[in-house]
Amino acid sequence: MTATATAPAGFGAVPTLRRLHAARAVFAVVWAVLLFLTASTVGVAAAVLLVLYPLVDAAAAVVEARHARAGGSTGVLVTNVAISVVAAVGLALALTSGAPAVLRVWGAWAVVSGLVQLAVAVPRRRLGGQWSMVASGGLSVLAGVAFVLMASGAGASLVGVAGYALLGGVFFLVSALRLGAAGRGGRPAA
Repeated sequence: MTATATAPAGFGAVPTLRRLHAARAVFAVVWAVLLFLTASTVGVAAAVLLVLYPLVDAAAAVVEARHARAGGSTGVLVTNVAISVVAAVGLALALTSGAPAVLRVWGAWAVVSGLVQLAVAVPRRRLGGQWSMVASGGLSVLAGVAFVLMASGAGASLVGVAGYALLGGVFFLVSALRLGAAGRGGRPAA
């Protein structure tokens, strides 16, 4: 889950945003399945997946920032790039301490990136397809808090992170579909 303004001041290329959200949906679903299959231990495969996810988020924010028009959300997106890169480094370090440390870092990142996603999606809502991103950002904040709390419990597991990404993928797919409907000349869909 992770992620500008009205059409004139927000995003210069709705088709690019639609394609980006569709690609993020596919990535999140594949990533979630792979993590679910490897999350029972904090091994090399799970470690690579956990560090990769925020790096993909950072790359997606770079693509969005390149297409955001002046006066839009470019600054927030650049901030998101920095936050996601820091999260990837934090996750790489946390992996040496086990699942609870990973859940704490992932949770903190989910909270901050959810807030960033809200800051991007709410002003963009007139573009269409953004209400799913608003919901995704809000749920990311709540999930992040849950991950931090889970880290303190017995038997902390990374399986919930896979579910989080899967749900994020669904939200990105809904956004891509709604943006596609808006881009075909129909009324912009929320």
